[in-house]
Amino acid sequence: MSPTRRGVDLVVPIKRLGAAKTRLRGVVADDDHARLVLALLLDTVTAAARADGVGRILVVCEDKRVPDALSGTGVECVDERGLPGLNAALAFGADRLRTPNGTVGALQADLPALRPAELAAAIAEAAGRRAFCADRPGTGTTLLLAAPGQPLEPRFGVGSAAAHAATGAVPVGAGLPSLRCDVDTSEDLAVAAGLGLGPATRRFGA
Repeated sequence: MSPTRRGVDLVVPIKRLGAAKTRLRGVVADDDHARLVLALLLDTVTAAARADGVGRILVVCEDKRVPDALSGTGVECVDERGLPGLNAALAFGADRLRTPNGTVGALQADLPALRPAELAAAIAEAAGRRAFCADRPGTGTTLLLAAPGQPLEPRFGVGSAAAHAATGAVPVGAGLPSLRCDVDTSEDLAVAAGLGLGPATRRFGA
């Protein structure tokens, strides 16, 4: 059975909602900021769950509102406080998901225009190799896939695309705009809106 048919298990990390996406402050009223961050996550994981080639999805969070919002979606969630940053959260989640012959991956939590077919295409393109998808500017990473049975070894942060390439990951998804469109700023959100937002984020009128 190929890695795609077996299903890639994805870790999706998210900060405490009030501390996440600070560059989006002002897009909505202050009281709605946490709800906007949560909407980005919901649209991301519900789209990912519909993608061919995706198995389990585990959200690693540090905010009680996240597991409450994910209840009934089929997406798993663990509230784990005190992990020292994004890469630690990803490694923690990947270790929980990894099996001897399975494939684990990391997906960013801010892809509100994500199309299931595009995520499936990136997984298929990886074809069992360690791989990554760069963000729109080409410097960050929206998706990281380990080789089957191998650790995730995340290198997220400034220049993560080059950092992941240096670990042997091959680039995938160059022609997949919804997978590359992570949202950090109001300009990013406008681009995502042009691609077509998921229903949770669309409620904010973006």
